[in-house]
Amino acid sequence: MFTRTRSVLGLGVLLASALPCFPLYAQDSAALANAAQNSEWLTYGHDYAETRFSTLDQVNDSNVAELGVAWTFDTDSFRGLEATPLVHDGVIYATRPWSSVFALDARTGEKLWDYDPQVDKSIGWKACCDVVNRGVAIYEGKIYVGAIDGRLIALDAKTGKELWSVVTVDQSRPYTITGAPRIADGKVLIGNGGSELGARGYVTAYDAETGAEAWRFWVVPGNPADGFENPDMEFAATTWFGKWWEVGGGGTSWDSIIYDPEAKLVYVGTGNGSPWSRELRSAGKGDNLFLSSIVALHVDTGRVAWYYQTTPGDDWDFTAVQGLMQAELVIDGKERKVIMQAPKNGFFYVLDRITGELLSAEPYANVTWATGISKETGRPIETVHARYKDFVSTVMPGPGGAHNWHPMSYSPLTGLVYLPTQQGSRFNYVKEPEFEYQPGKWNTGVVLGNSAALPQRPQEEYVEGVGPVNPTPGALLAWDPLEMKPRWQIDYPNSVNGGTLATAGNLVFQGTSDGHLLAYAADDGQKLWDVDLGVAVMAPPITYALDGKQYVSVLAGWGGATALFGVNPAGEYKPEGRLWTFVIGGDKNIVPVKGQPYPELTKVEFNDDPAVLQQGSDIFAERCAMCHGRNAQSGGSLADLRYAAPATYDIFQNIVREGAYSGLGMPNLGEYLSEQDADSIKQFILSRRAALMAQ
Repeated sequence: MFTRTRSVLGLGVLLASALPCFPLYAQDSAALANAAQNSEWLTYGHDYAETRFSTLDQVNDSNVAELGVAWTFDTDSFRGLEATPLVHDGVIYATRPWSSVFALDARTGEKLWDYDPQVDKSIGWKACCDVVNRGVAIYEGKIYVGAIDGRLIALDAKTGKELWSVVTVDQSRPYTITGAPRIADGKVLIGNGGSELGARGYVTAYDAETGAEAWRFWVVPGNPADGFENPDMEFAATTWFGKWWEVGGGGTSWDSIIYDPEAKLVYVGTGNGSPWSRELRSAGKGDNLFLSSIVALHVDTGRVAWYYQTTPGDDWDFTAVQGLMQAELVIDGKERKVIMQAPKNGFFYVLDRITGELLSAEPYANVTWATGISKETGRPIETVHARYKDFVSTVMPGPGGAHNWHPMSYSPLTGLVYLPTQQGSRFNYVKEPEFEYQPGKWNTGVVLGNSAALPQRPQEEYVEGVGPVNPTPGALLAWDPLEMKPRWQIDYPNSVNGGTLATAGNLVFQGTSDGHLLAYAADDGQKLWDVDLGVAVMAPPITYALDGKQYVSVLAGWGGATALFGVNPAGEYKPEGRLWTFVIGGDKNIVPVKGQPYPELTKVEFNDDPAVLQQGSDIFAERCAMCHGRNAQSGGSLADLRYAAPATYDIFQNIVREGAYSGLGMPNLGEYLSEQDADSIKQFILSRRAALMAQ
């Protein structure tokens, strides 16, 4: 028998409803522990549980259509905006690409200060999925930000002045930081990214006052010959084979880190293997702990309390870094403290967060790599075609995941999780025939270009998928974590859409990749509000209250992995990012953001030798597509190379092999590409330009 727990919410709703009497908390550990009832937005997921649920209800299902613009702030950025703004004491704090931080008056949008960490933009190639940043942490008068180059930086919250900075990574390796720091027990926690390029992941805790390192949790073991950092790594090494450490192993924890102050446990979602292919990474065997796992750590030591691996021996880039969320549910008549996650692999998990016991796991999207999760072992029941050692194997979801970093939210009033999903995610996996680790490129061990000519898996080995088969590319699911099925669903024409916000006003807010911000009734999914912002919304909205008014804010700016690999659904080229803030009675004359027009194309002669074009296509897929898009078709946030001015092709060798544009983020690839390699890339790009002109 399943029921829901709602007992803790009533007082918070009453307090939040008593406008304009909102308490202002000193931003300390006590404030974070009580953030769920606060009218501000004090931490990444609103509260330690990261429910992204606000008890504010001045804006509700009866008046949300009266929202209008209170103010906007142009970010001067043409790259992806993924940050969750924080609000404290009348100030809103947010980040841009390249890890810059700005502080605004939360009533008016007036800029109070701006901080630029002066990142060397030549390292931008290390960021697999754009030079984005998901936000800051605030604690006892300090703002903390993780810089894309691997630094953790503390700023004075009032002035933006840098107080201290620590380098958290080996900057000679392909590490990046895109995630928001978290605060736990007086410590600042930060992870990193870089698995695709060859990194060994970890999470580090630093003293919030001084920046001194408190502990480090390594996700995967290193070279046994160097000794293991602790018994956790010695245990993990028993699940690895071959020489995994030569590439790095992976497991980078680039997003989800949450904290339970009562249990004194930090929960970390860990990343995929490096390379993706287990055949190459670990001699084709082993669970490879702690890849693709939910790991509970003791907050004082960073040692493992328990773990649950969502995808043992990950072969598909099925990270488990997607948002972790705490809740209290009554299951079989017993209240359970649970942790919930919808990782990339397509299954929604509910675990006991004290013990790690699996309580339920069901597919929330179409899944073809497994037919279910065994209730006895907790392991996935893999299909015969899931592993791709000798054949191309088409699997759902693909490396984009059925759900990626875009945050979900949970309403204790409805008992539903509001989950942005990518229903159409799939990929043709095949092991790279002659894989060799090379610095400066994606070392996935998987063919990223055309795999049609490689051995295909026999069709009779494929089985039908499990889960809600849905022809729509993307959807917002109102997921019932007790019944483990959708209560209602909104279909979208595009796969990737923004994170969600739930409120006590019976509302769910979400932005879309085609540039809209919407509000739905939380109980039944009825669309109540829809405004066109003109630029894609990937970031999750927030809400806060000041002077008796409830505001809703969201960062809108196209970028991220989809913008690098795909097409902009909003149809704009390099639109400027903007922070929008709405209030009841605000200006309804909303002027959408407009991007730049694509330039006129002129013909440029090229070498149409098929062998040259194939070589260029293959190298482009390995070295260039991560930023400039599949088949040289940009998603609209970075330069579309097909539209380059003819003179650009004349200096192509200087740009690619001599670093002429390194100040703009284009790396010097001279160490990795010969003159002939670079020329074949140019010819391929020009062939794509010619094809575009012929349309």
